[in-house]
Amino acid sequence: MSQVRKIQRQTDKMATAVEDRAPSPEGGRQSPLSDAVVVRFAGDSGDGMQLTGGQFTLSSALAGNDFATFPDFPAEIRAPQGTLFGVSAFQINFGSSAIETAGDAPDVLVAMNPAALKTNVPQLKQGGLIIADEGEFNDRNLAKAKYDTNPLDDGSLAKWQLLKLNISQLTMDAVKPFGLGNKEALRCKNMWTLGLSLWMFDRDRQPLIDWLEAKFAKDPNLAAANVAALNAGHAYGETAELAGPLKQHHVDPAPVAPGLYRTLTGAEGIALGLVAGAQLAKLPMFFGGYPITPASAILHHLSRLKEYDVTTFQAEDEIAAICSAIGASYGGSLGVTSSSGPGIALKGEAMGLAIMTELPLVIVNSQRGGPSTGLPTKTEQSDLYQAVYGRNGDAPMPVIAARSPGDAFECAIEAVRIAVQYMTPVMLLTDGYIANAAEPWAVPDLTTYEAFPAEFLTEVPEGGFKPYGRDEKLARPWVKPGTPGLLHRIGGIEKEVDTGHINYEASNHQAMTDIRKAKVEGVKVPDQVVELGAEGGRLAVVGWGSTFGPIHQAVRRKRAEGADVSHIHIRHIWPLPANLGELLKSYDKVIVPEMNTGQLKTVLRDQYLVDARPLNKVSGQPFTIAEIEAAIEGALA
Repeated sequence: MSQVRKIQRQTDKMATAVEDRAPSPEGGRQSPLSDAVVVRFAGDSGDGMQLTGGQFTLSSALAGNDFATFPDFPAEIRAPQGTLFGVSAFQINFGSSAIETAGDAPDVLVAMNPAALKTNVPQLKQGGLIIADEGEFNDRNLAKAKYDTNPLDDGSLAKWQLLKLNISQLTMDAVKPFGLGNKEALRCKNMWTLGLSLWMFDRDRQPLIDWLEAKFAKDPNLAAANVAALNAGHAYGETAELAGPLKQHHVDPAPVAPGLYRTLTGAEGIALGLVAGAQLAKLPMFFGGYPITPASAILHHLSRLKEYDVTTFQAEDEIAAICSAIGASYGGSLGVTSSSGPGIALKGEAMGLAIMTELPLVIVNSQRGGPSTGLPTKTEQSDLYQAVYGRNGDAPMPVIAARSPGDAFECAIEAVRIAVQYMTPVMLLTDGYIANAAEPWAVPDLTTYEAFPAEFLTEVPEGGFKPYGRDEKLARPWVKPGTPGLLHRIGGIEKEVDTGHINYEASNHQAMTDIRKAKVEGVKVPDQVVELGAEGGRLAVVGWGSTFGPIHQAVRRKRAEGADVSHIHIRHIWPLPANLGELLKSYDKVIVPEMNTGQLKTVLRDQYLVDARPLNKVSGQPFTIAEIEAAIEGALA
């Protein structure tokens, strides 16, 4: 397990929080506003909102808060500045109690221009705080955002608290000593905003200062300017004598078990889990991919882990990417490929090849809005049919769905285990929300994970070599090319039972189709558990993937009110857990929230003849807790 320990050390090295995290004995300067606060930063895609949100997330981790984030990117590449469709936003929900979603509605909205205000203020809680850069609310920008009058002055924001600051000018003043041009100087205003936010929530600036000095180490003047902007924003909060809404609020650390924690995104969870799975299987890993939003980050993360026997290959297209991974598996490595819905469609024929050749292969699908190019930067769960059924012929494949960034790590290991033990391709589903979102993650001790070393046939067995002979799992032998006495061929044309020779006979095709189906249906998966509530009752809310957080919170709230409702969340989409059918039939009603038009609902109805009712959303945005609560109330009415 020495190589597994190396993975542990690599994960430790990247940790952003500290060991034995515990609440600070000093507390804060003021009592907490509440046990959780939701803040959304919004501005142009060039305003650095994702960077601001990411660094505020880091400060939340170091403060010991639990948190969940939601980066919301514009779909357009370099949309015209100041336009409604060019707004980039980052939302974080942080607090001193368990946080499972990025929050339904912000308590604080930081709007860097009119377009950011217009597209985001409808979601702000009534009475919430708007911090607006009034320096950007000029006639030109108001027209781009389709405002007839200035909302900062016309009373239209009366139901919220409004704080107008000329952040642009305040930033220019702060960085003036460093001789930057106007364009470069204004790029520092996200740091001014971050400094003010750090003051508002009683956060330490030093880790951010250290990060800026490291990031701009080659340009000390630019580093100093950004630090000055950060400090100026913080000082503004400290010194401004405002009778208005700007207050400082301390949010206590969340109670957590002692250990090493780090901030983890879904893409990072997938990458680390794949490498850990390969180490547990004692295999080198080959990743063949092609850039596509939001899956590209997995390739980026894996390319930095080459010291763990990981080879990454950026192919010229999606078909070449999966075929290279299949070739790697044929050669004795763990083949992995990744894409999003449109790229998964292109990989369809090659997935059938992997099923026909019965080679281990992990296919990661980071779902996004579709069909076709669809909504590249928005989240959706509309590839479930594609994962379970989306290949020509009867081509079954195990399908696993991750529920969160941390769970993505565990699901990646599980996908590798099934692929290696059953000699089959496996599809692992995440989505844009999971891929980009971040949460605190307790770094696991990988020495406690059970290894599942891959077994290669190295000698001619008694009775002769049969390339499609089977073990008790119906898995065929894995043979590295060039092994003496074990010459064989594989390909996409139907093979004869046992011998692997090309065979078009009707009875043989029937037999091989039945065997492939039986092998996948025989994959051992854990029994389904009830995440919250009782086994049986009036209502079960059944989810999969990234709907976990809002479903869990909604069910918890309704149960606290006395409602008879339970939460079931399915990780193994195919084959389904053996006890799931009886479990679902023990409830009077079943509702299935999912970000599509009802795909898991259809599968459950087909497999178990249960009256599963859909709750669908395809807006490109995740479910809110309130939407699930309303559905529960309606089902129980």
